Amino acid sequence: METLEPLARMRRSILKAAFNAGEGHIASAFSILELVDAVYSTFSLEQNGPDKFVLSKGHASLALYAVLGEHGFISNDWVEDFCKLNSRYGGHPDSIQIPEISISSGSLGHGLPFAVGLALANRAKGVSSRVAVLVGDGELNEGSNWEALLVANHHKLDGFQVIVDFNHSGDRAIELGNLASKFTAFGCEVIEIEGHNSKIISEALVRKSHGVKAIIAKTIKGYGIHAMQGNPEWHHKAPNLEQFNTFIEELK
Repeated sequence: METLEPLARMRRSILKAAFNAGEGHIASAFSILELVDAVYSTFSLEQNGPDKFVLSKGHASLALYAVLGEHGFISNDWVEDFCKLNSRYGGHPDSIQIPEISISSGSLGHGLPFAVGLALANRAKGVSSRVAVLVGDGELNEGSNWEALLVANHHKLDGFQVIVDFNHSGDRAIELGNLASKFTAFGCEVIEIEGHNSKIISEALVRKSHGVKAIIAKTIKGYGIHAMQGNPEWHHKAPNLEQFNTFIEELK
């Protein structure tokens, strides 16, 4: 039996799930896989646990399912059930179907405000926790994100972290300029990192901060498969059999 490193194994499961379903945002999932895996490796995210994670860019649910399966939160039958009729594992995560997920996300710009609410609720209950939300650079065009950051910094939410999947998808939208400067202007402590290095990501996640932390992770959409990397054609597309076999071999 072939032995694979965990990240390669998860990328293969993402590819298989999309191939089986005939759909899926593979490239977006590959962009954030190391980020999501690092959160689940460093936070206490058991059901009803104190720490919370919100995937705001819900269309990248394949990465979340792969990490949940790898860490034992869900069965690996998700690979066969993804996007099937009456499946728990839809194209966007469903917190009713999967209680281990904090929010049914997908409408961009909602995850960060929701995560601020989680952090405020924990504080009101006297619960010490870390709350992280992963957003795409493109969805930062939504004004609700910046309103939520004003609230988070007003309430000095220590332990609150915004992780930006900075894969330049936002380049096709309104130019936001220097993201680090934007987050600094909204009162955040900013860390810029390489988004596919698990060690660096984990170090950024556990680094102490005073107030809200913004981690800008420089990522590559489709990372791991050369034909997908930075290729808009693969935003929402499943491979045919020939492509699937080629890509599986590449993921070692």
